[in-house]
Amino acid sequence: MELGLSGKVALVTGASRGIGRGIALSLADEGCDLAITGRDEAALSATAAEIKAKGRKAVTSVLDLRQGGTEKALVEVVRKGFGRLDILVNNAGATQRGDFFKLSDADWADGFALKFFAHVRLTREAWPLLKAQRGSLVTIAGIGGKEPEAPFTIGSSVNGACVSFTKAMADIGKADGVQVNSINPGRVETERLWRRFRETMKATGRAEDDVREEFRTEFGISRFGKVEDIGSLIAFLASKHGRWLHGATLDIDGGEVRSV
Repeated sequence: MELGLSGKVALVTGASRGIGRGIALSLADEGCDLAITGRDEAALSATAAEIKAKGRKAVTSVLDLRQGGTEKALVEVVRKGFGRLDILVNNAGATQRGDFFKLSDADWADGFALKFFAHVRLTREAWPLLKAQRGSLVTIAGIGGKEPEAPFTIGSSVNGACVSFTKAMADIGKADGVQVNSINPGRVETERLWRRFRETMKATGRAEDDVREEFRTEFGISRFGKVEDIGSLIAFLASKHGRWLHGATLDIDGGEVRSV
């Protein structure tokens, strides 16, 4: 299927590793030029090098989006580097897990600063560029917002807030011609998930295949996700074939979420 994304410009936050990196590379495969940001300069540069190896342009910004005011600079990088913005993927952010009674106010403030307020500020700054191109906004939330659990009180709350914010922005998007959706990824094979595998393997002495199957059964999923699964979904959403999807929250989780 020809998605028609060649020559489009995408901004992906949190693109130095994990899901964000996978999204950026998937969009480059479809012909997009990329503006990418993250906090790890070496990892971000490596992602940019892979994008350029695919024949696409990439500009990088090493930023901590928890600090207010960085969004203006980031959007200006996009404006100067490309003169347009067709796709914004709000992806940056991981939150602290743990015992609710041991999580501090600072832990909560940090979680919302990076994965909620940074999305809010960047959306506000980037909106005029998206409106000019009748572009697409995608927010990466997570299934924890739909099925909250005690060890993930911060993340569940932040993900729920991200989905609500995106749904509200979809109303503005209808008037301004900007497509707006959010995605709830499930258990994607990133370093965070692999860390849990390794810890279990070390503690039990069990083989990797056995540990993976135990986790897969525990989560009740068909398989673990790949970063390419998320990237391909976003490419479809932002393409001419996916434009009727608007104001939607899409669970991509191998069937883990059982609620409707």
